[in-house]
Amino acid sequence: MYAKYFKRPIDFIGAAVLVLILLPLYALIAILIRINMGSPVMFRQERIGFKERKFGIAKFRSMSNRKDKDGNLLPDSERITPLGRFLRKTSLDEIPQFFNVLFGDMSFIGPRPLLERYLPYYTDRERTRHNVRPGITGLAQINGRNNITWAEKFEYDAQYAENITFLGDVKIVLKTLAKVFKGSDVTIGREISFDVERIAELEKKKSQENKE
Repeated sequence: MYAKYFKRPIDFIGAAVLVLILLPLYALIAILIRINMGSPVMFRQERIGFKERKFGIAKFRSMSNRKDKDGNLLPDSERITPLGRFLRKTSLDEIPQFFNVLFGDMSFIGPRPLLERYLPYYTDRERTRHNVRPGITGLAQINGRNNITWAEKFEYDAQYAENITFLGDVKIVLKTLAKVFKGSDVTIGREISFDVERIAELEKKKSQENKE
């Protein structure tokens, strides 16, 4: 009943209140990014949400546009700025997504929305993460965030999609706030893209089958 009738109204009211309260903070962060990194102040990207529908997600920009001598962007770990590192560590880069919650593309709690190019590589169970609205934080984020494998993340996502409760969401919010204050489980520039990892796994499995 909570998931069907109450979760969305709570998301809408909460997002509306937070957007109003945080308007000065939005303005301050935008000014600091503009001074330190130039324009644009936002990073926008299409992600996959509820029922595998595409939507645009926004984050405050955390990296410069520094390039190598051939004109290629440097690795993320070399482009992230001190301000960007602070925004990521405190999760302030994510707060523009309160607008996504307000408009109904996202929820406060749910699986993190990922890239469209990952769609062909999900297992049937992993794909159940799209049976609910994606979230700003979720079960995977409080259980390791960037420091667990993709398979582990998707298992947490599937577990959440199967069992959404009010008390469960409250626990996730409280644990998320604790991790934000501690700045834990945030690793920059180390994670391998899911599609790259899954392709490597499939090739390894195929190679083993050929040997047998």
